[in-house]
Amino acid sequence: MGYQNLKVVETKGKDVQDAIQKALSILKVKRKDVEIEILSEGHKGLFGMEGPKPAKIRVNIKE
Repeated sequence: MGYQNLKVVETKGKDVQDAIQKALSILKVKRKDVEIEILSEGHKGLFGMEGPKPAKIRVNIKE
């Protein structure tokens, strides 16, 4: 199954920008052609007690 018919994708990354770049690459579109919803900003962890959490976004191609 390919990605050619996708209109919406959710991705994770080390930060929001990384997640956006992954989504744009999957959808093969430019940033101006999409709407971006940040689901989680992620974080690096807290004093080594809590592990890092990736940023998570949802990207929709504009109609």
